[in-house]
This record gives sequence, C-alpha cells and structure tokens, in this order.
Amino acid sequence: MSGTEACTSIVIPMLDEAAALPRLVRVLGALDPRPAEIIVVDGGSSDGSVQLAKAAGWSVLSAPRGRASQINAGVAAARSPLVCVLHADTIPPDDFIAVIERTLADRTIALAGFTPIIAGPDRTRWGTTFHNWLKTWYAPLLVRPHLFLRGVRLLFGDHAMFFRREDYLAAGGCDPGTPVMEEADLCIKMAERGRVRLVGRAVHTSDRRIAAWGPVKANWIYFKIGILWAFGARSRLAEHYPDIR
Repeated sequence: MSGTEACTSIVIPMLDEAAALPRLVRVLGALDPRPAEIIVVDGGSSDGSVQLAKAAGWSVLSAPRGRASQINAGVAAARSPLVCVLHADTIPPDDFIAVIERTLADRTIALAGFTPIIAGPDRTRWGTTFHNWLKTWYAPLLVRPHLFLRGVRLLFGDHAMFFRREDYLAAGGCDPGTPVMEEADLCIKMAERGRVRLVGRAVHTSDRRIAAWGPVKANWIYFKIGILWAFGARSRLAEHYPDIR
C-alpha cells in the first residue's frame, strides 16, 4: 500500500444500484493510493443500495433525484481539493487516484476524464466504445468549434470526470434543470477555466443500456439526445433517455 496521502474525494451519484455496488466496493477498496473519502449521494433508492454503501464505510447523503442535483450535493460536501464523479456501474483502474492527481497537477487542465470501455459479463461493445470515444471529438467540433480549437472535449458520465472542487463551485456546478447531458454542460462551463481533456487511461463501464436496447438503437439514442442538447431542446431530453438499471 502506498504511503502517499491522497487529496481526492470520490462522489458517486446513486439510484437503485444494489446490483452494481458489490463489485465497486471491492475495486475501490483495492485502490492504491486510496481516495481521501468516498461520498455516495442517493436519489431515493429502494433496493438496499444505501445499506450496501454504509456497510462499505462510505459517507451517504440524500439529495433530490437527478444526477445534477446529486453531484452538486456531493461536491459541496467533499473535503478534498480534487473531486472525481464516478458512476456506480463504472470500474476504475487500481491507480485511479494517482492518475487523477497527476493529471490535475497541470494547472492548465480544468476538467478531465478517463476513456470508457463499455462491456458486459460476456462481451465488450467495441463499436459503441469507439463511437463514445469519437463523440468526445466530433461533438465539440460540431456544436462548439471555437472551444474544440482550444482543446476542449465533451465528456459524459461514464468518463469518470474529475476536477478541482474550487473550479467546479466557481463555475456553478451542474445545472439541476438539465436531466440528461449535465456533464456536457459542465464541460462548457469548465472550459472557461482551462482545458477539458480526455485521459488515455481506461475505465470499464456497464453495457446495460446496450443490452436492453440493442447496439443500433442505443447509438441512435446517444446521437439523438446529443443533437437535441446541441440545439437547446433540453426539456425533451429525459423522454428520449429512459432509465435502465
């Protein structure tokens, strides 16, 4: 175990994640170095998720349902200067904290995220993984070309985004009125404070949406909500992005 004291808090917005939490508990318990704290922000789970998180020794908060509100509550409660927002169905590498702290040692970077590999118990979704990677480039190029030329990439929840807490608070955090694509909005805000970077290290995230919808439908939904977001139709996003657990 490393003797280095971490200065990173992990914030996990959660809703009915009892199926995913046991694996995440094991993985986060093996991180080296360890995070300074793990804060779970629950949006009203009814499946035992809260009990699992408490049994793991994590701090558990409650907030109104919605990732933006839950993330805001978690970042506000964090005691560390660096914060990573990790979804419960995303599995980080063992040196997760070291990568975060090494990346943010560069003060020109305001926000960064890992490269997600989308996989299930019996397959890796390479096509969607590639589209997900490509989208971080073509989305800002199409909708915010001036930011793209400044090195800004659009990241999403499964990128395990991380940032300095002070920058997040100064930027106003996530917009609670945005039910989907709140992370893309955050990237635009944080671009005013520095670069938004995709780190060349992988996290593994669940393919549960693709398994439920099929790869063609899933990629069409991802593309459609991106276009709706880009053209300002934000009130309609949630109806096109049903919840999957």
